Amino acid sequence: MSTTFTLDTSTSRANPTPSPMKRLTVPAIRKQKGGEPLVMLTAYTVRMAQLLDPHCDMLLVGDSLGQVIYGLPSTVPVTLEMMAAHGAAVVRGSYHSVVVIDMPFGSFEASREKAFESAAWLLKQTGAAAVKLEGGAAMAPTVAFLSERGIPVMGHVGLTPQAVNVLGGYGARGRTPQEASKIIADATAIADAGAFAIVVEGVVEPIAIAITQAIDCPTIGIGASAQCDGQVLVSEDMLGMFERTPRFVKRFDDLAGRISAAVATYATDVRSREFPGAEQTYAPKD
Repeated sequence: MSTTFTLDTSTSRANPTPSPMKRLTVPAIRKQKGGEPLVMLTAYTVRMAQLLDPHCDMLLVGDSLGQVIYGLPSTVPVTLEMMAAHGAAVVRGSYHSVVVIDMPFGSFEASREKAFESAAWLLKQTGAAAVKLEGGAAMAPTVAFLSERGIPVMGHVGLTPQAVNVLGGYGARGRTPQEASKIIADATAIADAGAFAIVVEGVVEPIAIAITQAIDCPTIGIGASAQCDGQVLVSEDMLGMFERTPRFVKRFDDLAGRISAAVATYATDVRSREFPGAEQTYAPKD
């Protein structure tokens, strides 16, 4: 029996309650290759994990939290400590999804041993099931090193945000034959090294389809193709929390607009002294 966390309405705090549903596993995710598409979204907090978990196969604690939560200009400044704090919160708030945590920039590139030290620490601190790391064929030995030592790895090829300073921006990748061939080779190398799944981000669609057909582990698309074995989005993007919507995102709601409207109503009620009313105040006991 696994454990999830629900809101205690009397205290508004998360408290553990037993749940009869077993959490999905990394092998179960891998077996989904070619089957029903996998659903993955980012989560950074307990409450968001609680809301997303029943509908997802995987929750990604992405280093995108640097921009979404902390307002940083890119993912580069994100630290292991940030990832650990938010990763632990997401694990506490979920009971069904496989929780995957990003390895931030600088935590794995120097050596395979450094990568293992960082990944092992993250899994111990959070209880997450797997790590995700960016990079192509150059990172294949690291993926193999981690996988052989009991750390499941999700790869990430194509547009790799941690390399924004090298790439020069966040534009789609693979528009030239040379770059397309390299991305496909990168994905193949990472898959052959033992990755259980690979995120394919921001590539022209034929590349995503070619990768999906070429490798034996699931591909998770973001700005790629519906033919991938699954999809992932930043939750705040698809929920409409920001003014700008990336081209590859479908806005499934306008939460920013609804929150703004609710706060405007609250402000009006406070200023007119309509809130708090009798229902929100305490009367003396008889």
